Amino acid sequence: MGPKTSGSQTIFDSLLSLLTVPSESPVEHIWEELREKQLANLALSSLDEVIDKVCDGLNQLEADPERLRSLTYFPHFRMVS
Repeated sequence: MGPKTSGSQTIFDSLLSLLTVPSESPVEHIWEELREKQLANLALSSLDEVIDKVCDGLNQLEADPERLRSLTYFPHFRMVS
């Protein structure tokens, strides 16, 4: 990538770093699911297309609470008061 010339380039770099983190927490499991199901083998031409694909995937997860729970529910992360 070339030099950072706009705020969207910085956003793109941040999005890329989030998409490449190892799967160790519930949020990272969601990113892994999005990478595998929404972004795999795609050559998108703009950041807007990437954002649209990510939003589509998040909407699909929201519509399927059981799938979302299977990706994010880990009893050892529960807070104990």
